[in-house]
Amino acid sequence: MRLRRGVAIAVVAGGGAVTTMLVGLVTNAVSDESRWPGWLGWLQEHAWFSFVVLGVTLAGLTALLAGLSETRPPTPPGRPEDGAGPGAAQVLRSLPRDTAAFTDRAAELEQLVGSVRASQERGEGLPVHVIDGMPGVGKTTFAVHVGHLLSERFPDGQLFVNLNGHTPGRTPVQAGEALASLLAAAGVPTQQIPVGDDVGAVTEARAAMWRSRLADKKALLILDNAASYRQLEPLLPGGSGCLVLVTSRKRLVANEEVVMSVDALPPGHAVDLFVRLSGRPADALGRDVVDEMVRLCGCLPLGVSLLAARLRHHPSWTAEDLRGRLVAARDRLGELRAGERAVTATFDLSYRDLAPERQRFFRQLGLFPGTDLDPHVGAALGEDSVVVARRHLEALYDDHLIDEQPGSRYRLHDLLRDYARGLAAEGDSMDHVQAVQRVCTYYLAALAVANGHTVRSGAAVPPAPDDTSRVETPVLESRADALSWLETERANILACVRRANGLALYDLVVRLAAAMAPFLRQAGPWDQAVALHRTAAEAARHTGDQRARGDALAELGVVRRFMAAYPQAIEALNDAVTAYEAVDDRRGKAEALNQLGIVWYLTADNEDAARAQTEALALYRELGYRLGQANALADLGMTHRQMSRFDAAVEAQSEALAIYRELGDRYGEANSLRDLGVVHSLMGAYDFAARHHQEAFDIYLELDDRVHQAYALNELGVVRRLTGDIEAARTAHSQALTHFTELGERFGRANSIRHLGVAERVTGDATEAIRLLEEALGAYRELGSRGGEAASLSELGVALGIVGERDGAIEAFQRSLEILRGLGDRCGEAEALNHWGMLLLTSDEPTAARWHFNQALTLARDIRCPLEEARALEGAGRCDWAVDGPGHGVDSLRAAVAVYRRLGVSASVDDIERLLV
Repeated sequence: MRLRRGVAIAVVAGGGAVTTMLVGLVTNAVSDESRWPGWLGWLQEHAWFSFVVLGVTLAGLTALLAGLSETRPPTPPGRPEDGAGPGAAQVLRSLPRDTAAFTDRAAELEQLVGSVRASQERGEGLPVHVIDGMPGVGKTTFAVHVGHLLSERFPDGQLFVNLNGHTPGRTPVQAGEALASLLAAAGVPTQQIPVGDDVGAVTEARAAMWRSRLADKKALLILDNAASYRQLEPLLPGGSGCLVLVTSRKRLVANEEVVMSVDALPPGHAVDLFVRLSGRPADALGRDVVDEMVRLCGCLPLGVSLLAARLRHHPSWTAEDLRGRLVAARDRLGELRAGERAVTATFDLSYRDLAPERQRFFRQLGLFPGTDLDPHVGAALGEDSVVVARRHLEALYDDHLIDEQPGSRYRLHDLLRDYARGLAAEGDSMDHVQAVQRVCTYYLAALAVANGHTVRSGAAVPPAPDDTSRVETPVLESRADALSWLETERANILACVRRANGLALYDLVVRLAAAMAPFLRQAGPWDQAVALHRTAAEAARHTGDQRARGDALAELGVVRRFMAAYPQAIEALNDAVTAYEAVDDRRGKAEALNQLGIVWYLTADNEDAARAQTEALALYRELGYRLGQANALADLGMTHRQMSRFDAAVEAQSEALAIYRELGDRYGEANSLRDLGVVHSLMGAYDFAARHHQEAFDIYLELDDRVHQAYALNELGVVRRLTGDIEAARTAHSQALTHFTELGERFGRANSIRHLGVAERVTGDATEAIRLLEEALGAYRELGSRGGEAASLSELGVALGIVGERDGAIEAFQRSLEILRGLGDRCGEAEALNHWGMLLLTSDEPTAARWHFNQALTLARDIRCPLEEARALEGAGRCDWAVDGPGHGVDSLRAAVAVYRRLGVSASVDDIERLLV
């Protein structure tokens, strides 16, 4: 198997993850944007485990089916909730600092840099450069140095990823996990990163997205500490302009790649490095003594640096003194570490030279489950203050015992980590457990601070343990600070969860999972969240804590919903309800029922959804939990709207709006306003609808939420079109289309295109309308949106009828009605029947047309949808006029005029009055 840089996108047809996504997606309910619940609905304003469904249920499917372009998947018109906030910021400069310890290697540098420059000048694709060598030889230092030298040639970014291929205490980073980090660093919103249960399919989907992301870029990627080809291959960019440097202890021989072996330093270079770092004149050291010392540590840069640091920190020592101590250290090691005696002797010498308190601190660093750390983590590990921990870290860095990372963070070289862990293992057997307990307790305290900035007002925040009052936490002054800290510490916290679980520290596992849940709900990737909550549920089972188990299962259900894995979501949430009932936790039960109602709403199981939300609402009211009441009312209102129960929808949504305003919840307020606008539009109260949509838009503008601004613009456009202001409608939909296109929001973009198609049909350009409607139809089908498909088909039937394609029009109406009836969308059904009736009427089939209009009239009156009632009355009157002669059907026509006038639809009034005259 060889490294490859293919740019082809593998579409996994019929794979487990894709099948699951498709099954979930095709259950979606809705029709016109003036009656849809927003595809996945803006639905989610739900207590402490509610969060924005920013299109992530489609992330994996969209990536696989759409070729993983740089566009984002559909974002339903929901609100950011108590999770993290927008996707990760674009961070394309992540190389570690260049080191002063780099010495010469002129031949290797000339070979690598020359190869890159020559390839670029010839316009050729850049091969992957694999740098191998023994531990401590300086592979990473060499790669980083090259990266800095070549950085100007790769202006689109320089990224560094540690794959932990040989890191003690850590399993190698899986390709899928590394790809998620790379995509986030490259600016891909985390909600767009593909997820699913089929690890292979998800990894391939992420790899294809990564290749697409860098297809036309000039970027440099260092993949450090690689374990195998399998780990590497999915991470390779597709573009020929990207340079990839791989470091590994293994000889990853590959065809069509450049393989470089970095050996120990030549003795002369090793001596030069020692002299430079020792701070002593060369003639004061004794060349023979230095030659022997660098030979004793194998001429490895790591060992040479440690030796020189010892001499620099002991001005009274001579080189001969240091040589004697090094020889003694090697003798002490004997045969216990024969394989690495050369460099380990320098570790031992450096360690024994530390003060006792710093020795203990160094040992504790070896017990850290994560990779890189800051002084706060160091303080927790060493049971010191942050000031003292910072002093220890700076001293250890100065002694070359740790490496400095960007952002004032530090990490142990893998060999030194192994050495520190070995020292710790020689001491108290409980030291390891206690160190993990301390660092987990610190993270719980820090997570409580971060969640205070990121979780929405009024939502429950997992509290810090009682014993964290004396823990020093980082200063996080804003939401942005909190999100940055969470993203930086994510991998370390998850590593702590794994270590705690392995040590049977189940209470810490449960607490950490709950504290990380708000961030992972929105930041994703969701497969990572699924693994975490499964672990937490099992840990809670071990402790017998049913409430904690219910919390973990509820979180699992919510994440499953976001992955469109609806059967699994329902199973987890039902299990959560059972767990909460076992301990009479009414708040938890209400939360789980609220989430169950959302899943049933998404799958158009409206009666079940209404029952779940009603029961959740009753529990919230008993508890006096106002945010929960607002959430359940808002979701119940949307369910009523989806069932065409408009009065009930207005009542529920209005009460939700009042509570959101009482709580100062601006997102809740905006979303309830927008849904009220949709319902009022369906009920013909266009002034109210326009006012609500404008108020919602203004709040989204205040919150700098462009996605929801665009949804509000589309809804405003619908009202403008219905009231006859076609140009204003076209302007609103065009602005929304621009937003959605720039954001890569494919579902919203399809909505805008469909609405523009309707506007073109209304203004008489049927050909352009057909083009736009067919484009929208294709997008909806690709996305699995049955509601969008039905709405497009209904309008497409009208446009096809105008250009004389009668058979195509009837086929479109038939398919639209089939979908709408399956979804239970009676308002959409009435609209499609009216459209079909008009086609038949203009085709000289008034009797058949009248039957369609009468069916539409019955539906419209039953659900109190005045616009479709007026259209049905007008159609029935025109049929009577055509069948029985002029003067017949006047009552129906006048009734239609009365309704149109009440609605303010003047154009239709004028048409009928001309007929009557």
